[in-house]
Amino acid sequence: MLQPPRSGLSPLSDDAFKLSRWATAQTLLYLDSDGGILAGLATAWSREDELTWRLSLRQGVTFHDGTEMTSDHAAASLAYAAGYSVPPRILDGVRMSVRADGTDLVVSTAEPDALLPQRLTSPQLAILSPAAYPPDGRADGPVDPVGHGTGPFVLTAVDGTAGATLDRFPGYWGSAATLEGIDLTFVPDGTARAAALRSGEADLVEAVPVSQAATIDPSLVHEVPMPRTATLYLNTARGPMSDPAVRAAVRDAVDPGTLVDTMYEGHADVAAGLLGPALSWAAPRRGWGSQPYAGAQGAAARGLVPGAQQAGTVAPGTAITIGSYSDRPELAEAVVVIAQQLEAAGFTVATDVREYAQIEADALAGRFDVFLLSRATVLDSGDPVAYMVSDFASTGSFSLSFLSDDEVDRAGDLPVGQERQDLIMRAEEKILACGAAVPLLHERVLHGEAATVKQAQRDPRERELVTTSTRLA
Repeated sequence: MLQPPRSGLSPLSDDAFKLSRWATAQTLLYLDSDGGILAGLATAWSREDELTWRLSLRQGVTFHDGTEMTSDHAAASLAYAAGYSVPPRILDGVRMSVRADGTDLVVSTAEPDALLPQRLTSPQLAILSPAAYPPDGRADGPVDPVGHGTGPFVLTAVDGTAGATLDRFPGYWGSAATLEGIDLTFVPDGTARAAALRSGEADLVEAVPVSQAATIDPSLVHEVPMPRTATLYLNTARGPMSDPAVRAAVRDAVDPGTLVDTMYEGHADVAAGLLGPALSWAAPRRGWGSQPYAGAQGAAARGLVPGAQQAGTVAPGTAITIGSYSDRPELAEAVVVIAQQLEAAGFTVATDVREYAQIEADALAGRFDVFLLSRATVLDSGDPVAYMVSDFASTGSFSLSFLSDDEVDRAGDLPVGQERQDLIMRAEEKILACGAAVPLLHERVLHGEAATVKQAQRDPRERELVTTSTRLA
């Protein structure tokens, strides 16, 4: 595994995604590849009114500690997450209440929420045994997942930030796991992870570094498109980038193909838009499909964007500052190349690259003309509206472009389905047309598997890894 636990494997933190990938903690519902809903610990769901959803719970589910799951247990688990001192980010801005009604759960929100079923798929809302929660009900107490999940593998031991152990759970409600168990080690060093794959020490390896890919048998490395796009955010509120024609000049001057070939060594896709190939429905709904959008290669695509701004002449020496962060080394390298490309177009460029924690406040305050960001385009709900609203809508909390787009606002009001997807793509067109954002490339992750591994999940959302079907040949 790439990262050790950051919060003691609390399911209310990002550590929840580890518990999900190990198939030990489960949620009421799951996402399919298009962001639709699949049954989980709930077998049916329906919207009773604008504020209320009803879910029918799966019967015969036993927690790893032997407790039978009831609707009261599931309600208490969700209620604890909703009332936690720092609620899971999937509930950011959502006021949710939940109660048991016979064998059903009734979930209500203070405001209409078309995405509630998608929210309930987040690993941060996994249902755990009552024994996992503080006996005094403290809203900031620790939540212990060891031996308290419902999945096909029971988490039996955690060795701090070194590793963990899981065994097959004989009382699992579904098909029994093929593997007898999972032994995990946390190895932040990418070179060491690659070495473990080469030597056969590890059967599965998360995130093989691009720099190590050439040293490994290609049959052991599998590329997975990620719902993550490296994007230039242009400051529409002040400075040179407040001029749409100057923003268009930046768009035309950058060459994403060079970044893909150099920084990413070919392990990325030149961006066609904000949403990449990890969202399979995006390209067919886009007028220019998967054609590149920025740079010289993007001329044909831009011709199909309604209202796309034409590039203006850049006054020689126009001074701009590009910011980015060093936590992702490839971005720090990319800033250097992008600066050279913009200087060739007539800009005078200064760069500012720091650790993300040190630079985020300045970016949100609008102190950069251009900011290079690697951004997840589907957040925990599996739906891109949350990302687009956060970054580009009038209610956005992460606006680096200072754009307020009512088309983006309206997309969030529609129920999940084709109409919502069509409106998302129209919102993408408007964002691209005005030049508030210049998508550069869609990232991939390199997933390492020994030749003996069969049926491991290569999940773009990084929610699944080992399943009941995973086996060693």
